[in-house]
Amino acid sequence: MARHGGVRGWHVKVVGAALAVTVLAAGASVWAARAGAVGGSSPRTAASATPGSVKPVAVTIVHASDKGARGVNITIDDGPDPVWTPQVLDVLREYGVKATFCMVGTQAQAHPDLVKKVVAAGHRLCDHSVSHDTTMDTKSQAYQSREILDAERMITEASGGVRPMYYRAPGGAFTPYSRKLAASRGMRPLGWNVDSKDFERPGADAIVATVERELPNGPTLLFHDAGGDRSQTVEALRRILPWLKEQGYAFGFPVH
Repeated sequence: MARHGGVRGWHVKVVGAALAVTVLAAGASVWAARAGAVGGSSPRTAASATPGSVKPVAVTIVHASDKGARGVNITIDDGPDPVWTPQVLDVLREYGVKATFCMVGTQAQAHPDLVKKVVAAGHRLCDHSVSHDTTMDTKSQAYQSREILDAERMITEASGGVRPMYYRAPGGAFTPYSRKLAASRGMRPLGWNVDSKDFERPGADAIVATVERELPNGPTLLFHDAGGDRSQTVEALRRILPWLKEQGYAFGFPVH
């Protein structure tokens, strides 16, 4: 899985916000430490659910759809965003499509109303870390734990108690430790098969063409609802969703 290009400028701001949140979270010490149960001597950090209430899932990165061979999974990364997430939700509703929203922790914390709207519309939540650090796989286990578990807590709080079902590493920067930790929290590691390249804003025509060309690679499609102007993504989804239906695909969720 290729790492997203051209994301540094936006994510510098996200990292700054995340650092402030991390300091506050560390001082609060509200959530029970659970990471030490994963990987032996790994460091402890904050978690987001009562011990015993979380069912572990498989550590393997999921690519399949619960709709089977003719299923597709629409996944939306980096939000929620007050401008673009409502527009993406409108398009999904128009075509009767449910999607998986991979949310950045600080974005979820800043826009809890949007997190709740996503849940109310029947979509699923995915932990996309606190600060979208695409170099997470080069950092310590303590750092990875904070990024994953603090984001889990932020998203769960913002949603009103609905936990993320998946964990998607920023830019695909998974590690064996991060996969094991996420899975121990009931979050299946989530990859993608088709990168629409919408983050680079190549134009709606190019986004549509990429999806049509790459669809044979597998069912999980990657789009974005934050990180800049996402008008091309909205336009592309308006064309891709009905086209997929015409091709006989069913919209589902990644296997959990």
